[in-house]
Amino acid sequence: MRISSFINYLTYEKRCSVHTVAAYSTDLRQFIDFLKKHYGLEEIKGVEGIHLRSWLAHLVEQKAKPKTANRKISAVKAFFSFEYRNGGIDSDPLQYISSLKLPSRLPQYLSEKEAKEMLAPQQFSDSFEGMRDRLMISLLYGCGLRRAELIDLEWNNIDVGRRIVKVMGKGRKERIIPISQDLAKDILAYKDSAKNKIGELPIPNLFFTKSYTKLYPKFVYNLVHKYMSMVSTISKRSPHVLRHSFATHLTNNGADLNAVKTLLGHSSLAATQIYTHNNIEKLKDIYSKSHPKSGE
Repeated sequence: MRISSFINYLTYEKRCSVHTVAAYSTDLRQFIDFLKKHYGLEEIKGVEGIHLRSWLAHLVEQKAKPKTANRKISAVKAFFSFEYRNGGIDSDPLQYISSLKLPSRLPQYLSEKEAKEMLAPQQFSDSFEGMRDRLMISLLYGCGLRRAELIDLEWNNIDVGRRIVKVMGKGRKERIIPISQDLAKDILAYKDSAKNKIGELPIPNLFFTKSYTKLYPKFVYNLVHKYMSMVSTISKRSPHVLRHSFATHLTNNGADLNAVKTLLGHSSLAATQIYTHNNIEKLKDIYSKSHPKSGE
């Protein structure tokens, strides 16, 4: 079973992220190895729905998390759909296979007070690195950026005069996010500081390491974890929590859900609606603490 054409399709036509392409490639190879080992199948035309269900049972036995298993289902189904559309198979045997039901889980986020404390100037050193760290966290929280979007952000993506940031999101979809006047001033101050420190900017990216190379995911995670730990005890302290905090604080303060969807770069409103649940939980908490009949 050749998957190279499918991987090229994901990379160059769908423009999936390198992480998605790598994950799907691994998932497909694992599925193919399973088919060869347990069923002796060498050709895609011999695969049926029962084979995928058997593989899923195997994954459950191996303690795979439902979210991981669903990604593997998506990878295999996407591959078979691709083969069907391109004439590799006469019918798609997996089109009616459903994903596993995931337990509903609300995203963790900082309180508005914690977010304000985390961005207080006194939390950061007076050095260039301290200025860089504060601006990174300000953009993650103030614009709801994904970690990869922050890493890839370049100077030509920012229009300080118009106070907007152009972000290249998932699927190479561009979106425009407004920034506050204070954040625009911080970006200009950071740029001046960078030029004073090193002269000509070393790379087109907004942020870089001490060796003047592009940031990497673990660097951003460690930085966010460090500063978030200063103000919060929530179990998750990652860059994505700042994105959740951005969306939650917007909805809690009355922002239109469609506007939040656009700012986050979600492809459907369903992905954004999770933040309305946080609003409902907040209302429940207010009700239970305030209403005289809440305990009955």
